[in-house]
Amino acid sequence: MNPVNKVNLAQAFARFAERWSPKVVGDVNDFQVKLVKLAGEFVWHHHEREDELFLVVKGRLRMQFRDSTVIVEPGEFVIVPRGVEHCPAADDECQVLLLEPKTTLNTGNVENERTVARLERLD
Repeated sequence: MNPVNKVNLAQAFARFAERWSPKVVGDVNDFQVKLVKLAGEFVWHHHEREDELFLVVKGRLRMQFRDSTVIVEPGEFVIVPRGVEHCPAADDECQVLLLEPKTTLNTGNVENERTVARLERLD
């Protein structure tokens, strides 16, 4: 049995259509590697204890902050530090790889209809 698994991002993204619903594709120590499809605007929120890494695989991410907006293109990433209020958005569908602690709730300090408390695993 080989404990090493390779993940093909295109194939993994093809396995789901839901937007704003992260899927776990791997674990790195106390972190999870998640895939998510985004379109439209999310919800303004922050994470008290967790930093988040957003790596754009396909599409264009608009990471909105209260005082600025960062455009993230394919092959680029942005790290949102803990405590910083942000609102991810995408005009068209955007595919994003997230690297964040296992404790990270997708809506941070906000609980609403977009909160996903139990994440689906694709492995």
